[in-house]
Amino acid sequence: MAFQLPDLPYSYDALAPYMSRETLEFHHDKHHAKYISTMNDMIKGTPLENADLDTVMKESFNDPSKRGLFNQAGQTWNHNHFWQMMKPSGGGSIPGELEKKIAADFGSVDAFKDEFKKAGATLFGSGWAWLALDGGKLTVMQTPNGENPNAHGKTALLGVDVWEHAFYIDYRNDKPKYLEAFLNNLVNWDYVAELYSKAS
Repeated sequence: MAFQLPDLPYSYDALAPYMSRETLEFHHDKHHAKYISTMNDMIKGTPLENADLDTVMKESFNDPSKRGLFNQAGQTWNHNHFWQMMKPSGGGSIPGELEKKIAADFGSVDAFKDEFKKAGATLFGSGWAWLALDGGKLTVMQTPNGENPNAHGKTALLGVDVWEHAFYIDYRNDKPKYLEAFLNNLVNWDYVAELYSKAS
């Protein structure tokens, strides 16, 4: 059964002015849709055709001959969660248990935010910055292209897309401003806390 493009969990205008309708239309309707359609074409008629997305992603990541498939599956997985990781009027307070864990592992919430923003701002080329759970400890990661913590045996809790198509329409080359807006105004901390609760 072919994978389908999930609907956005909010309207195209809902994240403005921090992420515009135009960005969401291009990013979701064009880029995300293309990753899914290309992946569907690549797995058609193969043993992975009826596998779930996690299986497609992990098996293709661990097989160098399937690197092209992983690029599509990884980006599909990343974006399926990315839209959920944001919400209108996001940012703000972090649910209690997750906030305590962030403070314990990074020293403070502000220290985490600084490390997360630095990871996104200093990533060279296309990729993602993540808050991940690794063996019971929270960590910040950079991944290139479509890679994510889960492909590396960790658990992604929060990811920010720092490919240019994610921010260039709204922020041009000011990636730090985009990352600031993401943390302060877009993050759906309830969803992040739900992922943390499931993983811990």
